[in-house]
Formats: sequence, C-alpha cells, structure tokens
Amino acid sequence: MARIKGKPLRNKWHKHKKPKTVDEQAGALGYIVWRLAQDAAINLHGEDFIYNDDTQRLDVIAELLAFMVHLVDRIAYQAMPQAHRDRLINGLGIKVAGYMQDNRQDWQGPGDYKTPFVNLLNDRFGDYADLTFNQDGPGYSLLRFLGHAVQKLMGPGHQNKWVIDQIMDIEAPELYKRLRASMDSLLATGEIDLTPPAQTELEDHRPEVGKDGVIGPD
Repeated sequence: MARIKGKPLRNKWHKHKKPKTVDEQAGALGYIVWRLAQDAAINLHGEDFIYNDDTQRLDVIAELLAFMVHLVDRIAYQAMPQAHRDRLINGLGIKVAGYMQDNRQDWQGPGDYKTPFVNLLNDRFGDYADLTFNQDGPGYSLLRFLGHAVQKLMGPGHQNKWVIDQIMDIEAPELYKRLRASMDSLLATGEIDLTPPAQTELEDHRPEVGKDGVIGPD
C-alpha cells in the first residue's frame, strides 16, 4: 500500500507560555486525529483485513475521522463554552478536510474531495447524535454504527467478515482512549502533546450535540 501523507509538526507546543488560540488547538487536534485514523487503518491491514486500493483505505480513514470529530464534540460538550467548542469543532473539521483533500488528490487525481468529506462529517453528526455516549466513552450503539459503516466500505468478502468486531472491540476503543488523553490535556492546559509515535507512515517519518453540523463553506 502507498503511504498516506500527514504533514508532521515540530513538538514546540509546550515551549511557550502564551495560551494557545482556539485555531491553534484545532490545528494540533487535527494532526492528532488524522494520525490516529491512519494508525487504525494500518492496524486493520495488519490484522489481514483487505483493502482493494488506497482509495478504499482513505474511505475508511474518512469514517474514522468523522467518528473522532464527533467524539471531540461529545467530550467538549460539558467542558467548554459553546462558542469555544463550536470554533474548535469547525477548525478541526477544516483541518482534517484539508488532509483528506491533499491525500485524495495525490491518489485519485484533481478534484473537489473536501466537499464530500465535509458532508460526511455533517451526516455523521446527525447519525451519532442520539447514540449512546457516557463517562466511559462511546456506547454499544455508537460503536456498532461505526463498525457497520467500515464493514460496508470494505465489502462482504471472507477476509473482511469480522471487521465490525475488530472495530467495535479493538480499534474504536483504542481511538477513544488515545483521543481522550489528548482532550484531557487540552481541557486541563489548553495544550496537546504532539510528540510523534515511534513508528508511523507519515510522509516524513442534549442542547443537541452537533445540532448545526460541523462546518460550512470556507
């Protein structure tokens, strides 16, 4: 499989005392969720689930990103002022939409890939809004929706028969655990640890939650 790009960031986040702006927080969080989605997609391949091509892998990454953007909104819901939260989610959506645009353009050629991705984010906010989430994280109904969405993308072939279980039991809980650690740091300090993992495929190394969707036109 070809490598998926994600622009690496230098870990200077903790070296300045000046509080981070919401836009900076959204940018850092965008890097984190992109990396987590990419890692989970790689893990699926490592567990012998089959992608037909890199376009299909990007489709799976898009679903995982939509799941995590929604989780960020759920975590931030009772912890941030609404205006801060709205701007954070909008900035996060814009950041990961940019990553998706760049990667699909590389593998699929020129085109508008941002608009369909933004539509997916907004659709999933509606789909996930009434599904279970509590202090322990996403509940069964939310995990099952994600599992079915990924299984649908990867197809019903024998190799992918159990991908829904892999998503529900392993990948999604791990995504939540790692995302929660970043969000706890953000909520406590306004900062996120951007230290890269040891191994990566980066190119160089109820008001109603989500009622108004994620982002609109740039």
